[in-house]
Order: sequence, then C-alpha cells, then structure tokens
Amino acid sequence: MSTAGAREHDDIGQRFDPLFEAHYQEIYRFCIRRLGFDDAEDATAEVFAVAWRRIDDMPSGVDDRAWLYGVAQRIVGNHRRSRRRQQGLLKRILETRSVGEPDVATGADVDARVLAALSSLSGSDQDLLRLTTWEGLNRSEIAHVLGIKENAVDQRIHRAKARLRERYDRLGPEPRPVTTKEASA
Repeated sequence: MSTAGAREHDDIGQRFDPLFEAHYQEIYRFCIRRLGFDDAEDATAEVFAVAWRRIDDMPSGVDDRAWLYGVAQRIVGNHRRSRRRQQGLLKRILETRSVGEPDVATGADVDARVLAALSSLSGSDQDLLRLTTWEGLNRSEIAHVLGIKENAVDQRIHRAKARLRERYDRLGPEPRPVTTKEASA
C-alpha cells in the first residue's frame, strides 16, 4: 500500500471506528429481529462494509445512526428477497419429491398472537412499527430511514398501530388452558 493510500485508510479508520463502536450492537439487534440469528451477523457486516466504502457520503453527527438504519433496512430487504427465492426453490424441489414444506422460524421471544397480527400487516406498516417500537428510533430518524417527511411519521405510526390492534383483536381471545379434569372427560 502506498503512503498516500495508508494515510487515506487511517483517515477512514478514524471516522469509522467510533461509528462502529457506537452502533454495532444496535444494528446487529435490528438485523436479528428481522432476519434471525442465522443471517444477522452477515447482514450487520454488510451494513458496516457499506459504511466503510461510503464513509464520505455518510452524514456526520446524529444523522449517522439513521443513515446506518437506512442501509440496514435495505440490506435486510435484500436478505428477505433472497430467502424467499431460496425457500421457493426449496419448496419446488421438495414438492417434486413429495415431501412436506420446511418449517419457518419465528421470533420465539415475542407473543405468537402479536407476531401473527404483525405479519398480517403490510411490509411498510411492519417496518414502521419495528423501527419505532423495537429499534427506538425517533420520528426524525424514522423519516430519514424510510425517506418520508417527519410530519408524516406520527400519522403513519398512529394508523399502523390501529391496524395492528384491529388485527390482534380479530385473532380472538387466547385459548384458555384445559384443566386435567376437562382433558380426561
């Protein structure tokens, strides 16, 4: 590496290292919640590879977090599309062999009814609710990640929560546990 190249690498490192230290864990958790443990590490690595390559395009200060979430959002979308293609291919292969479909992993740490209600929403509603609830982004950061105006964020969150509540209520009451007496009857 030339002296100029080494200096440039050091300059990037001086900007990148604090960014990585400050945001790696939250971006990793974001990826885990969307992709599961199997793909989260790769997706997080991709996010920070993009940050390294595009460090000069990245906003500085408080906007760097939102910028990273925007990159993560796009990478998660790419992973999901790739996973759907792979699952579709696997399904077609398994169907030709007359074998059942593979199980799809879900977030076991979240109430199954909430996940069911959430999964019935549009992708944009799901993303919005996850960014605000699970990621804890503020309205400015959400606006930046989703590419919308700040004044639209509150309105969209309100509507998405109402749709989630309606879908959750539509699932009906949780089944009550069966007693041993009822089970033996």
